[in-house]
Amino acid sequence: MELLIKLLLLFLTALKTTQGSDSCNEVKHGHGYPYLHEASSFSQAEEEGFDYIIVGGGTSGCPLAATLSRNYSVLVLERGGSPYGNPNISHMQNFHIGLSDTSPSAPSQPFISTDGVINTRARVLGGGTCINAGFYTRASQRYVKTVGWDAKLVNESYPWVEQRIVHWPEVAPWQAALRDGLLEAGVAPFNGYTYNHLYGTKIGGIIFDKDGFRHTAADLLAAGNNDNLKVLLHATVERIIFERRGRRRRPTAVGVEFKDNSGKRHRALLNGGRQSEVILSAGAIGSPQLLQLSGVGPRKELKKLGIPVVIDNLHVGKGMADNPLNSIFMPTKKPVRQSLIQTVGITHPGVFIEASSGFSQSPNSIKCHHGIMSAEIGQLSTIPPGQRSLEAVQKYKREIKKNLPKEAFQGGFILEKISGPLSHGGLRLVNGDVHTPPVVTFNYFSHPEDLQRCVYGVRSIERVVQTKRFADLTVNDAYTMEALLNMSVQANVNLIPKHTNDTASVEQFCRDTVTTIWHYHGGCHIGKVVDGEYRVIGAARLRVVDGSTFNKSPGTNPQATVMMMGRYMGVKILRKRLGRAAGV
Repeated sequence: MELLIKLLLLFLTALKTTQGSDSCNEVKHGHGYPYLHEASSFSQAEEEGFDYIIVGGGTSGCPLAATLSRNYSVLVLERGGSPYGNPNISHMQNFHIGLSDTSPSAPSQPFISTDGVINTRARVLGGGTCINAGFYTRASQRYVKTVGWDAKLVNESYPWVEQRIVHWPEVAPWQAALRDGLLEAGVAPFNGYTYNHLYGTKIGGIIFDKDGFRHTAADLLAAGNNDNLKVLLHATVERIIFERRGRRRRPTAVGVEFKDNSGKRHRALLNGGRQSEVILSAGAIGSPQLLQLSGVGPRKELKKLGIPVVIDNLHVGKGMADNPLNSIFMPTKKPVRQSLIQTVGITHPGVFIEASSGFSQSPNSIKCHHGIMSAEIGQLSTIPPGQRSLEAVQKYKREIKKNLPKEAFQGGFILEKISGPLSHGGLRLVNGDVHTPPVVTFNYFSHPEDLQRCVYGVRSIERVVQTKRFADLTVNDAYTMEALLNMSVQANVNLIPKHTNDTASVEQFCRDTVTTIWHYHGGCHIGKVVDGEYRVIGAARLRVVDGSTFNKSPGTNPQATVMMMGRYMGVKILRKRLGRAAGV
């Protein structure tokens, strides 16, 4: 009997671990990753300098570092911790818990744009691949051509990622319903299982395996050379170190200054080789922010903050955009299985239709988390953007949500987002402290064409939910439709507008319910901040390789292309140094 009790306690402990935790305490990286070290262990006296210093061990930084380390010494500086051993990152069923964790060491760092939309930045090795919905799909051939990438190398770089971390999903019932509903609503043809960006309806790849275990960009580091690769965790880079060299006294990056988790400052330097480089892969917010903190940006703005100007460039931090997302919640007759994005409808007007389900109905979700569109993840969907705040999130959780019956949370979401928004904003510093979040504006729907496409997307969702496939799933017999709708409004979820034939009404719905799916980009555009090889204009030995260089987010979901880009640029750099015979 005593043995039975011990086994039962052991089982319950394991179950609690896989179900996750609301707090994301620091996770030790263990012995399986010899290249991982705490930043506090760094000693400049012991280092002779590096061929490459990569700022940001995220979606692009990890594959870039793995590739370059095959032949050269690489130091990666990541401000967050390790993803390994953290069940809120690793297990799909904990997606909503990990994303809603706002503790100081959490892998997800919330911020609110001036538009009033609550957003998030990744703060963990592996970047956004550790906290996103896991959908994997390539950019279109047209996108690759427009950017000017080498199509052959692109088509070699995607499979390098796919072979290591990408899986085909076992299609969940909600995703199958979306597939059938899209086809019945005319979003055709059905393109089957494919990574390719094709008009119609398809099933894409995911970075969750058959057991729901997440594989991230951090896993790609295992393809590197351990003897050449060092990754420092909790290393917050404060500025790039420049020297003026040559007859033209051109600013040349020679290293970086960073703080470790105890607050101690360190310098990491390049080894002096003629082709050694500092490469920023800190993301669409981190890279333009760090450039400005280092004196590369608009002279007037930098001087106002007392930051010495190294390169006057008006375009740093400008032209940023975020793909606006609007979602519809559909109450169902009975609980639906958890699923993140597996199915997508790709329309010619540039609207993508996707879905998620089941995260709001687990016991811990009903009490405090509402899934992908939850208030706790910053999606106070029924409150107009200007009225949203983190305080409103807590009030909703404290005073409203706990009193709602579980039927209010039973169902799934259908999402519509627009590709390549024409509405743009930007980023500006508040002060010279890297720990102070910059002010970010996206100007959602400021361009009328974006609003027109949102109207098209909402009407597309209406056509899908009116199909027989979805009619068979919705409305619980225990409640009248009116009662269920009222509960859904209280539960802070969006339902189809009553008058979709009234364009003004749908436009207002788009404005009032806009949220994000974390696909923001821009701020270091090609031709304005970096050249075609991603070298910072006006500087030497400095590049930016991440989504801040994008004019438009690639594919329906960008992570595949951002990881591909890291591999692609690593191979290009090696081939330039070693010739095409480089062993990569």
